[in-house]
Amino acid sequence: MSSSTLQWLSLVGIIWLQAINGTNTNFPAYSSQLKQLLSISQVELNNLAFASDAGKLFGWFSGLAAIYLPLWLVLIIGSFLGLIGYGLQYLFITNQISSMSYWQVFLLTFLAGNSICWINTVCYVVAIRNFIFDRQVAVGLTTSYQGLSAKIYTNIVAFIFPNKKAETFLFLNSLIPVVVGLIVAPLAREIEVKNPKHSSVCFAIMFVITIATGIYAVMSSLQYFTNKISSLGVLIGILVSLLLPLLLPISLKIKELLESWHRKRERLRIYHFTMEENISEERIENEAKEGEDSCEIQEIGVMEEIGVKLMLRRINFWLYFFVYFFGATIGLVFLNNLGQIAESRGCSATSSLVSLSSAFGFFGRLIPSLLDYFYRGKHKISRPATIVAVMAPTTCAFFLLLNKTDLALYTSTAVIGVSTGAITSTAISTTTELFGTKNFSVNHNVVVANIPMGSFLFGYSAALIYRGEGNEHGKCMGMECYSNTFIIWGSFCCLGTLLALILYFRTRKFYSHKK
Repeated sequence: MSSSTLQWLSLVGIIWLQAINGTNTNFPAYSSQLKQLLSISQVELNNLAFASDAGKLFGWFSGLAAIYLPLWLVLIIGSFLGLIGYGLQYLFITNQISSMSYWQVFLLTFLAGNSICWINTVCYVVAIRNFIFDRQVAVGLTTSYQGLSAKIYTNIVAFIFPNKKAETFLFLNSLIPVVVGLIVAPLAREIEVKNPKHSSVCFAIMFVITIATGIYAVMSSLQYFTNKISSLGVLIGILVSLLLPLLLPISLKIKELLESWHRKRERLRIYHFTMEENISEERIENEAKEGEDSCEIQEIGVMEEIGVKLMLRRINFWLYFFVYFFGATIGLVFLNNLGQIAESRGCSATSSLVSLSSAFGFFGRLIPSLLDYFYRGKHKISRPATIVAVMAPTTCAFFLLLNKTDLALYTSTAVIGVSTGAITSTAISTTTELFGTKNFSVNHNVVVANIPMGSFLFGYSAALIYRGEGNEHGKCMGMECYSNTFIIWGSFCCLGTLLALILYFRTRKFYSHKK
């Protein structure tokens, strides 16, 4: 198999890994049931959500492993960490394990959260190494599929055991990443492609498939659509959409076989052998030249190539760190609490909300890579400016949640899903451009360490406010449960927007000259 076919096959493998790797994003869909099964308070439930995010505090271990170990081994380690973390919880919930303390469940959730970092690191490194000239496009495109994770798992659960959400989600979270990881492991390696052909056309095809997948994901999340089509029909549709990217490497392989057959046929001609051979070689040379992209693609510049120690001394790092902290991290905390927020407002369609946030998060992650694709070779887009553009509407979305209508809840969930996805995707390119590619696997895991910190700070304060507004049993119903929380989150998000604006002015000169 040619290196070009393997290159795009590795991209498909990354897409599959990202699509199933967001196991922590489906937590809101079964958190209420888990709370009942474990007989825990809202604060203790929030601590479990924090534990999942806290696994990222040690995500830098996966970055070091990616430097010293084969990528396929890093992938397998990450998959089996998830199997242990979620699998033992499943055995406990189903009474296969007789007793387990709350703190043991907490540690298992922490381990499961850490497993996500290992798989993410492999995906990022493979995309960056195999698509050197289009790394932002490749990383953004593949990362967008992680936005579908919650929807994929929710659709599977809705078809299999809709009344046993907690048990089924934990079982799927433990098993699916291992199965997909074993399938993709042979592709988790660096593939050297000296002269990449038709990359613009190939990425265009991938974007068409990806956008079609996203539109289907949004449509199938709407209540009108789900009333018309069975849960099995929705599930089949989403699985088929994940198989569609395979058409690209398959078509490249068919093209390769046809060209090989054509060359052999040319060589086997008896008459005018020498003349025919010369013509054939010239034709192949001309086709190769025509196949190359018409525009010259230069490797993206970086502001500086530094490691963790120097990065921590940079003002730009701390601005960037708190921009992420007050932006995407608050968005993730909101999504983690979506189940409880919906329940307190009297909205029973929690699964639809989770699917909606997942689908819009998918498009949010995709938007930065689309901008990279269409503007490459012209002028480069400032990452801080992109973050400013998506954080401003998020601030408004949090204040919109003070409106008690379901429309406000759905609209705000969609906006926060888009912005959180966009910042998460943009952050990968931002880390690369501000601090270099050599130490990316460690540097970026240090950046995302802000997620567990924010998860604890914002989530715990929300849980305390919820408990203060609740009854003697700790349950709260009504707008007052989260109204003060939304004001606090919206205010911090506004502060994050101002910090992103400062970062934009500090890096404007670099982005205006970057090629």
